[in-house]
Amino acid sequence: MENETIKIGNVEVKSRVMLAPMAGITDVVLRGLVRKFSKTCLLTTEMISSEALMQKKGGEILERCDDETPLAYQISGHKPFMMAKAAKMLEERANIIDINMGCPVNKVVKGGDGSALMKTPELASDIVKAVKDAVDLPVTVKFRLGYTAETKNFKEFALKMQEAGADAMTIHCRTRSQMYSGKADWSEISGIKEFIKVPVFANGDVIDVDSAIKCLEESKADGIAAARGVLGNPALLGEIENYLKTGEKPKNTGFKEKIRLMKTHLDEEIRLRGETCAIQFTRKFYPYYIRGIKGASQFRYALVTENSYEKILKIIDEIEAQCD
Repeated sequence: MENETIKIGNVEVKSRVMLAPMAGITDVVLRGLVRKFSKTCLLTTEMISSEALMQKKGGEILERCDDETPLAYQISGHKPFMMAKAAKMLEERANIIDINMGCPVNKVVKGGDGSALMKTPELASDIVKAVKDAVDLPVTVKFRLGYTAETKNFKEFALKMQEAGADAMTIHCRTRSQMYSGKADWSEISGIKEFIKVPVFANGDVIDVDSAIKCLEESKADGIAAARGVLGNPALLGEIENYLKTGEKPKNTGFKEKIRLMKTHLDEEIRLRGETCAIQFTRKFYPYYIRGIKGASQFRYALVTENSYEKILKIIDEIEAQCD
C-alpha cells in the first residue's frame, strides 16, 4: 500500500491526488461531485482574482460546502499587498491558500499575473512571503516548466518558492508557450525532489488511472493533480486513490451512470445559480458526459441550444434510454 498522507504545512492530506483548479469549472458543484467518490483528496477552487475580490466580486466562486475539507482557495494577482489582503479575506473559508503562477491565458498573462510571474521570480517570491505573513494557513504555489522552451526555469523557481515559504507546489509539466497543446513532459521534473523538500504535485494530462500511474513513475512527485480528466468522470480521483491503495483498476463507468451524474450536475448548478444561468453554465460539461455515446454530436447540439429545463430533461431521458 502506498503512503497516502501528504503533509502541507499543518494540513494533513490523506491522499496523493488533488483536483487542480480550472477557471469556470471547479466550482462548488463539480467539487461536490468529485467528493462523492473521494473523501480525502485535496480540492481546489477556481482561480479568484485578488483585484476582483477587493472589489467585493466573487459570488459563486467563494461558495464551499462543509464536506470539502481539505480545500485550497486559489488566488491570482501580481501585487504582493493585494494578494496578502485577498488571502486574509479567504482565511476563514480556506484550509490552504494556493497562488496561481501557471495560468497561460493571454488576458491573465498580459496583466502580469499567472505564468507571467515566472519571468519575475523576485516578485513571485515577494508575493509568497506577503501571503505567508498575512495568514495562518499553509501557502502553496502552482506554476509551469517555464515561460518558453528556451527559458525553462522551474528548478530555480521552485527553490525560490520554497525559500519564500511555500508549503507545497504543483508543477504543470508544460511551458506557458505550449498553453495546453502537445504532451506534458512529466519526466522533466523527476529530479526536483533532490532539492525541494516540500511536497510536489505533478500536473498535466492525467486523464485516467493509467496516465496517473505513469505520471507518478516518470515525475517521481509526491502526488498528482488532475484537471480535465475529471470532466465527464468526477469519479477519477477516487479511482486513482483506490488503485494506489489496492492495485485494482476501476471498471468502466457505464453510460447510464454518466448520464445520471450529468443530470445531478445540472440540478445542483440550478440550485446554486438559478435555472436560467445554470442552463447556460452547464452546457460546457455536456460533451464530456456523453462522449462515446451513439449519436453524441446530435445530442450535444440539442443540449447546448436548448433553454428549457423540461426539454433538456427529455433529451437526457432519450440519451439514457439509448444506453439500455
